Amino acid sequence: MTLFFWSQRIERAKQLTGTYPFASEILNFYQEIAAFQKELYESLVTHNSTQKQNAYKAIASTNFEPTFVLSWFPRLLELVRRVGPVKVAQTADALAQKDSAQWKNLIESCWNHQDFAGGESDSAEPFLARALLQPCAELLAAQTDPSWPGYEGYICPFCNHKPQMGVLRPEGYGARRSLVCSLCLTEWSCRRILCPSCEEDSSDRLTVYTGDQFEHVRIEACETCKAYIKTIDLTKNGLAVPIVDEIATSPLDLWARAEGYQKLTFNLLGL
Repeated sequence: MTLFFWSQRIERAKQLTGTYPFASEILNFYQEIAAFQKELYESLVTHNSTQKQNAYKAIASTNFEPTFVLSWFPRLLELVRRVGPVKVAQTADALAQKDSAQWKNLIESCWNHQDFAGGESDSAEPFLARALLQPCAELLAAQTDPSWPGYEGYICPFCNHKPQMGVLRPEGYGARRSLVCSLCLTEWSCRRILCPSCEEDSSDRLTVYTGDQFEHVRIEACETCKAYIKTIDLTKNGLAVPIVDEIATSPLDLWARAEGYQKLTFNLLGL
């Protein structure tokens, strides 16, 4: 992962505000979050050698001690209080009144898979925690083997979090399916016919829905567990940036929920 990819995400969000005016508010907010994450990522990279190594070890250890990460939390909360949607801004305001020990518990819960992943939530706290942790997790994942040869599971092979979305990439005369982690954004190959929620692999139980407005984004739903995931088809739009296009196409989520499906994992902004 390089800083180029962060800039690419921000630029894609700017482009899509014109393409999807209905998503302009959330995309503008995402640009602010991505700019913050880019700065945090750069700080992790350029931190002096000893402190940086200690920060990496703290993040990667089972006894998670997020001292370095927590030092950035007040800045994130202030940003969200200033430019975030009302619900998220209110949550940030409430968190700002808490002490660092409570912040630490929240961050540890997110890292250890105890954050809220899908369905309906009364709090935006898990999503603020993920916004803080994501650059750190991405940096650590970037230092590992990115190919994960032979792995075709439905849980991230690096940090064991659930996938956020699927991606279809050109391969031969068809497309290869990958899943993208909801935390570290690691991408790994996955069978085309497989529900990443319950492992259903019967084609007549797995349904694909598309909409005219979003030809390169589709809903992949499971009739067995009623979970769904959005997949970005790069064979139809090679300019798409999956994490951004997934956020921008929220009408597909509204449709899927109205049809009785539940999203496998909410995205970074809680959608």
